[in-house]
Amino acid sequence: MKKTILLTLALAVAMPLGAQTIVNGSIKSVPRQGSYQPTFKSDGANKKPLNIILMIGDGTGLAQIASGYFANNNQLTVMNLKHLGLVTTRSATDFTTDSAASGTAYACGIKTFNYAIGVDLAKNPAPNIPEIVAKKGIVSGVVSTDALDGATPAAFFAHQPNRGMANEIWADLPESELIFFAAGDKERFESRPDSTQKAVKEVFTVVDNLNDPAYAKVARLGYLPTKVEAGYIVDGRTDFLPKSARYAMDFLKDHSNRKKGFFLMVEGARIDKACHANQFESMVKEMLDFDKAIAEAIKFADEDGNTLVIISADHETGGLAVAEGNPARGEASGNYVYTWHSAIPVPLFAYGPHAQDFMGVQGNEEVGQKIINLLTGK
Repeated sequence: MKKTILLTLALAVAMPLGAQTIVNGSIKSVPRQGSYQPTFKSDGANKKPLNIILMIGDGTGLAQIASGYFANNNQLTVMNLKHLGLVTTRSATDFTTDSAASGTAYACGIKTFNYAIGVDLAKNPAPNIPEIVAKKGIVSGVVSTDALDGATPAAFFAHQPNRGMANEIWADLPESELIFFAAGDKERFESRPDSTQKAVKEVFTVVDNLNDPAYAKVARLGYLPTKVEAGYIVDGRTDFLPKSARYAMDFLKDHSNRKKGFFLMVEGARIDKACHANQFESMVKEMLDFDKAIAEAIKFADEDGNTLVIISADHETGGLAVAEGNPARGEASGNYVYTWHSAIPVPLFAYGPHAQDFMGVQGNEEVGQKIINLLTGK
């Protein structure tokens, strides 16, 4: 009996944070959405990219991508790309990162502690990509299906020691170098202190839709849809992510200072959230929607000829394994073993000038450093 108790305790200690009984999930009869086939005309060119679009599928490992691929009859735009690599994601203090530390690694090119937003290990503000490239006349924006104060988008404009400091993160926004943002949500913004709302509106034209053509001409634009419009697809979200991503590309290109270029971060945030809940069907629908946004970025890169698109993740969530599938019938199934993040390296896909620089195994902070160097000409 004593041996049994000791063995049980040993196994409990060995189980990682968030581990649980394996949860099975499946999806059937997914509406086909096809994929975009790139031209590859600028892919791998040695010229300096004018624009860089970083696309982060929150919680998206290879299994999440494969699930969407199989459910969509073996079609995803991201799977049509040729330059691939891997990204290691651990933070400076934890073997398994959270989104804040990983987002900061991408945004600032440094390793930091879990829950940190744009600060180093000493909690000092770390310059982020929008701040660094603004000195070169390059403009920046962020798009996310998360709240704007969510860990990943916040890492690209805020400097706070804890991702839970929502009021302080929003208060950093007017002092940021962003000229465009689109994220959730109107209701969350309106719950911030009046002084913060006023400060944001003094800098940005804040709207809850993008229908008025006049919005495209304002100096700095913020798009905050409703909770439903920026929420889960299974709860009614439609084309917010691909639509906002394409709008951001065009807005930033038009506002580029003497055509010096732009940086844009686009996040498919709810892939991660669905995996935290072990909701396989919801995850697949979010993955397919993220791929629609990827298609918009690759189309833009083909039209522009001077744009580098990088697609990766801050970490994998759920320890997902693909179990079975029938692509011809739009079916896939998988097994989750966690409700939290895993430390497995995540895939990276790149398209456009200098896409080859992102092949091989690299840390998430190295990806950030490479983006900074390409945009600043180092």
